Amino acid sequence: MSRPREFNIECALQQCMEVFWTKGFKATSFEDLTRRTQVKKQSLYCAFDDKRALFLKTLALYREQHAAKMEQFVSQEGSPLQKLEKIRDATFTPSAEGSCRGCFMVNSALEFGISDEEVTRQVEMMFREVERMIEQLIRSGQEQQMITNRHTAEALAAHLTNSLLGARMMEKSGASRERIEAVLRTSFALILP
Repeated sequence: MSRPREFNIECALQQCMEVFWTKGFKATSFEDLTRRTQVKKQSLYCAFDDKRALFLKTLALYREQHAAKMEQFVSQEGSPLQKLEKIRDATFTPSAEGSCRGCFMVNSALEFGISDEEVTRQVEMMFREVERMIEQLIRSGQEQQMITNRHTAEALAAHLTNSLLGARMMEKSGASRERIEAVLRTSFALILP
């Protein structure tokens, strides 16, 4: 009979995500993960098989948390433009440590490129989800004549999503907040009628 787990898997997964987010997959050792979670290596292996499987679970967790946050913005009161501005403003939330970690998904895309099919799938799923929600807001804004009709909602959503992701890359590479905000202001100004 196997022993029951003596740790909270959801809590350990969240803590592992924080480590991967800060250090990246390759630079994270199992010792980093056990130190952060205070869970023995064997227990982590039993729960998650290996480092890669654990990393993929943390990507899925991040994607779920990000989607929930985006849904929250979409469902709030306000015009489509106000909701898009809230999404833009939420792009830069400092981590608890005050460091500039960027977006976990963007960081992972940059670290892996297309070398890992599962990582690529998680990244693409999140980016599609974000783009779909932004497209929904843009379409609503176009119907209310708050957003330009010169381009389709799909094209404008791709533009804004790319701008937000690019801003996260700028953040990770050390660009000043002022420079990033200027880029985003321009991108958002381009969707106005």
